[in-house]
Amino acid sequence: MIGKLSGIIDSVDGNNIILDVGGVGYLVQASARTLGAIGQKGDPASLLIDTHVREDAITLIGFAEAAEQSWFRLLNSVQGVGAKAAFSILAACPADRLAMVIAAQDKAALTQADGVGPKLAARILTELKDKAANIELGGQAKTQKYQDIAGDTSSDSFDQDAVSALINLGYARADAYSAVMNAKSKANDNLETLIREALKELSA
Repeated sequence: MIGKLSGIIDSVDGNNIILDVGGVGYLVQASARTLGAIGQKGDPASLLIDTHVREDAITLIGFAEAAEQSWFRLLNSVQGVGAKAAFSILAACPADRLAMVIAAQDKAALTQADGVGPKLAARILTELKDKAANIELGGQAKTQKYQDIAGDTSSDSFDQDAVSALINLGYARADAYSAVMNAKSKANDNLETLIREALKELSA
């Protein structure tokens, strides 16, 4: 089993990269985000690798970051989500945003991904809400975990009212949810203050 490959970028074609490792060229599939992060032809690169084995093919899938790999694996665990759909979702909702999309149960954000309809989006949100608890986030929040930022507004009408107010102002559900979670400590249990502080978060 291959867990990581380090070598020189030989070529990039679409979603595929050939990585020259000691004179052996490995064909690796990767997301546009990963391909944009690792460099260009002739540059040294390292990729975390997942190996997908089917009857007719063995496919290497590469990731520049552990967070993207973890979310890819989680997405693949949902029935109906293959590698193509998982890459599509991660393109629409990168790893550092996907946690908030799931926590907020933002179905609209997932349906922006090619090949993901409302039913599949609902299944992903339902199945991953609990599974995502220990996943580390990407981007600027690498040291955080999903459970650190997800919170639980399912039974808190105060938070839900604030989120709904921001959605009515035109903000995406995941963005509204994130802003409310970040602003809660400044609101002193006052809905108007919570909305105002959340708006400051959104405009920052």
